[in-house]
Amino acid sequence: MKEKIKASALTAEEKLRLICGQDGWHTVDLNGKLPQITVSDGPVGLRTERTGADGKTETIPAVAYPSVQVLANTWNTECAREVGACLADDCIERGVDILLAPGVNVKRHPLNGRNFEYFSEDPVLAGEMAKAYIEGVQGGGVGTCLKHFCCNNLEYDRLHQTSDVDERTLREIYYLPFAIACEAKPVSVMCSYNRVNGTYASEYKKGFDYLRTQCGFDGAIFSDWDAVRDRAAAARAGLDIEMPFNEKNYEKLCADYRAGKLSDEALDACAQRVIDLVFRCKEMGENARVRTTEAERADMARRVAAEGMVLLKNDGTLPLSPAVSVMVGGCYAKPDTPDMLRGGGSSCVQRKDRFDLPARLAELGWDVRYEGAFRYDGVNSVVQNARTALVYAAERDVCIVCVGTGAPFEYEAGDRKTMRLHEVQERAILEIAEQCAHTVVVVFAGAAVDMSAWADRVQAIVYAGFPGAGGDEALADLLTGVINPSGKLSETFPLSLEDVPAANAYRCAGVTRYQEGLDVGYRYFDTYDVPVLFPFGYGLHYASFAYSDLTCRVQEEGVEIGYTVENTSARDGKEISEVYVRECAPLVYRPKKELKAFAKTAVPAGESRRVTHLLALRDFAHWSTSEDDWVVTDGVYEIAVGASSSDILLRAKIAVEGGRLRVLKIG
Repeated sequence: MKEKIKASALTAEEKLRLICGQDGWHTVDLNGKLPQITVSDGPVGLRTERTGADGKTETIPAVAYPSVQVLANTWNTECAREVGACLADDCIERGVDILLAPGVNVKRHPLNGRNFEYFSEDPVLAGEMAKAYIEGVQGGGVGTCLKHFCCNNLEYDRLHQTSDVDERTLREIYYLPFAIACEAKPVSVMCSYNRVNGTYASEYKKGFDYLRTQCGFDGAIFSDWDAVRDRAAAARAGLDIEMPFNEKNYEKLCADYRAGKLSDEALDACAQRVIDLVFRCKEMGENARVRTTEAERADMARRVAAEGMVLLKNDGTLPLSPAVSVMVGGCYAKPDTPDMLRGGGSSCVQRKDRFDLPARLAELGWDVRYEGAFRYDGVNSVVQNARTALVYAAERDVCIVCVGTGAPFEYEAGDRKTMRLHEVQERAILEIAEQCAHTVVVVFAGAAVDMSAWADRVQAIVYAGFPGAGGDEALADLLTGVINPSGKLSETFPLSLEDVPAANAYRCAGVTRYQEGLDVGYRYFDTYDVPVLFPFGYGLHYASFAYSDLTCRVQEEGVEIGYTVENTSARDGKEISEVYVRECAPLVYRPKKELKAFAKTAVPAGESRRVTHLLALRDFAHWSTSEDDWVVTDGVYEIAVGASSSDILLRAKIAVEGGRLRVLKIG
């Protein structure tokens, strides 16, 4: 590897060129003075491109992993770490030094077109899953780029809109997942397109200073692609690399430097961070080696999909009895285009496998008939052989209706128009349910879906998300009981869009006002007792679990809580337990509950497992705008342990006095 150099050893012209990309995917090597690094998209699979002799560019097929939203529904940090490790192997094979992932933007609005790329409406869940993902990628010798900093929570006019957010909400909701993820030391961060309180994110010095001084971030900051409006202003703010190369911006940067609008000190700081990034990535990759085969990566994707699918409703129809005859309806069961089972945009992976649920069920021994019922034309759902589907539904014991969205409905640079499925799909569900007393609906989507038109008319609902490679096998195993469902929702499913405060917040041509403040997701629904379709953290099993024996022990680092999870059924299973904190008599507004810890625990049938967490004093704090700091108010706090945000099973009270914790009571 080349010997590392200092920015001071470069000419001003070299430094100016260095802080702009070489092209769309590479940094500048300054005619061989520096190593060059390659970056690539890929939160759910590596998206690399090649240009043929005819000049046409195509995406190289790769292993498709479950969408980030499915990964989040596992609530399993080890799954996130495994996905990261497999992506590192993909990168090594393709010569990629930095993976442009993960995204930790909070799911403020259910119509956001990129929700499928993000983890959760909760900053702690998003941050912890992202931290494990980064550890997996970088542990494999490949860098990551944490994105999109920050408040890019809708795609509507993202290049110009300003996200109008108060300081406390920034700290407690939108900054927090970045702060947690930065504990894994990502080599880079990517800014977002939008403005933050009037300032373009590429020029957001206050935010960049927060990352570097309060989050321990020591890497380089990339622009999102074409997010820079004024390269000199962005450099002054601390944005290190503009991507891709923009000749007009570069020429203006040079002119601004000559005019004194960019100091040598600011230029040197950016250039040095680019140099440090390049050498850090090359050092990480020196001993990197591929540790898994492509087949092993695809199998891992299948296992993660199985853990991330969520059983939302079940009257006993699932798992399927071996004796029943089955009709599978809906073209999502056997899609003729991969766009049906993925989101669109920069994370669009060219998958290698073919999804075929009827075939997988038949392989497992079930008597299956398939009818598409409707087809997918890339924009709408269109009726196709609807009568045949109804005939099959009338003669079969169980009907599985596969519905969903896909890339033309959920994609980068645009938002969904509605939370509801297309009318043709809703009609297919209702008409099939009229003919079959045991109807199961499987939903393939990247965000919350309004199911109010049909949820009470069917006997079971499975939320499969965008499952990736082997997703048909994972789904068939779940439907037939080969596996016990263990996923839970990482976002609330409201009854309707109108119930979401962000959907009713002020928005005009230039401003999106976050007037709901801290009341994002379950924080709002639980605090104001607004009913929902399915709550945050919710998911059913074929097993049953009981919680007991909550203990709290004050330690120097905080309070250690422990509880027992018992599998009271005859089936092995995995249970996700969630720990929330509530300040009982706050001096400032606080939501009714805030997630602070979670665990996914494998519990064999009839056995118990002990789960422990350490809650630090910071877990009881709020951001004080009067003191510009995290503050723990003296008073009483409730610790609540549950199976979802609305299913609290164990409680304890803790007193805080002068920064010291004391257990008051349990139960």
